[in-house]
Amino acid sequence: MGIVLTPGSTSLTQLEDLWRRGEAASLDASARPAMQAAADLVASAAAGDKAVYGVNTGFGKLASLKIAIEDTATLQRNLVLSHCCGVGEALDVPTTRLMMVLKLLSIGRGASGIGLKTVDLIEALLEKNVTPVVPVQGSVGASGDLAPLAHFAAVLIGEGQAFYKGEKLPAARALELADLKPVTLGPKEGLGLINGTQFSTAVCLAALFVAWGNASNSTITASLSTDAIMGSTAPLNDSIHTLRGHAGQIAVARTMRDMLKGSQIRESHREDDSRVQDPYCIRCQPQVLGAAIDLLHSAGKTLQIEANAVTDNPLVLVDTGEIVSGGNFHAEPVAFAADQIALALAEIGAIAQRRIALMVDPTLSFDLPPFLTPDPGLNSGFMIAEVTSAALMSENKHLANPCSTDSTPTSANQEDHVSMAAHAAYRLQRMNKNLSNIIGIELLCAAQGVEFRTPLKTSKVLLAVIARLRAFVPALTIDRFLASDIETAAKMISEGDIIDAAGIPALASQLDL
Repeated sequence: MGIVLTPGSTSLTQLEDLWRRGEAASLDASARPAMQAAADLVASAAAGDKAVYGVNTGFGKLASLKIAIEDTATLQRNLVLSHCCGVGEALDVPTTRLMMVLKLLSIGRGASGIGLKTVDLIEALLEKNVTPVVPVQGSVGASGDLAPLAHFAAVLIGEGQAFYKGEKLPAARALELADLKPVTLGPKEGLGLINGTQFSTAVCLAALFVAWGNASNSTITASLSTDAIMGSTAPLNDSIHTLRGHAGQIAVARTMRDMLKGSQIRESHREDDSRVQDPYCIRCQPQVLGAAIDLLHSAGKTLQIEANAVTDNPLVLVDTGEIVSGGNFHAEPVAFAADQIALALAEIGAIAQRRIALMVDPTLSFDLPPFLTPDPGLNSGFMIAEVTSAALMSENKHLANPCSTDSTPTSANQEDHVSMAAHAAYRLQRMNKNLSNIIGIELLCAAQGVEFRTPLKTSKVLLAVIARLRAFVPALTIDRFLASDIETAAKMISEGDIIDAAGIPALASQLDL
């Protein structure tokens, strides 16, 4: 059954492994008694005379309408199907599976009242690679991610669509091919499945995992750029950063010192400290990138808590025998985390773009040829690659505008303040892709710049990075079709090739995430 998870104590590392590797996941057997106890309490309430929201009543503005016991199953089925209103492209399979894992973790806390048969089916879907088709648009991030989670829940009852063995199929057919049977939802099960922040949280987590990679890559390209323009490494002095005390700043400075250690380029001008006042994009790299990393760290802590949280409604409190309505489905923490990640991505890209601009500008690049071409005029070199990086930087700045400050009343004003966490998280996918391209362009420019310093060589670490790049992208001697070079470099960034070549420890691990 793949990885066994303990509700309430699952780590970000475990979740990232699940997301990247596509492994199956199941809940530890120790969670089953609590889940069963909650389901029994719900069943008892459904058979009673007292109106209990979501168990034997309507939903939202219709909560005052009592539902007969014989209509309970129909009530839950109708709820799921009526909420399948998502639009847009389907969420990618790895992130959808992560969403399913998060729903298991929430149910596994024993406060949702969802029965073991339903839990078993979710685990079986993960094991047999039946993945619900979940449209990415339709959630405002309060009352849970209702529409996306409804598309997931629909598959459990044999409705909607699912991916199976690479093919999109009617859910009933996908279940049949996987030798699985749909469930009939019991009291509150439909509501428990569609209430919660698991869509927003999964999408935000996936973006965080990619963002950490982009941040680590950025320390590598920043180091290359520093050597390319013969920048001073005095601003990387550990004492500077420990005096300020920010963990991200200290980690970035340490990582860059390690990568530049032994550079002949650096040693050639070490005694010339007249240039300690490099432009800020060189001199303030630890301060800017470090601050962005601290934001990612903060967002990660929030998302780890949310990944282990119970976020549906009402909650089943077995110890007191109560079923109580609250607002844990409101995804404000996730929306804030997504906005933090967006700010970090935008700023990492902004300072990287300034380093690109510095390298291609002959008035600022300390004797590098214009636009990093050996024959300027006849050739334009990286002139327009820099323009592309500027376009991507500007786009990310616009995308970084906060989503959490927006709200609009929904559901006949019953849900009158919402978080907008879903699209706050989803826009990060585009921002990460833009940033990978920016860093990829910086990699191309910085490698070219360092090679212009021959016969002086950069450090062994950075030479290994350049060698890995040159295995796929040759140096630019005369103008050629550059889009494919940028695409290759960005792919090497996003797939971890450059981090692997550098052999540096992950920034996340340096901050004990």
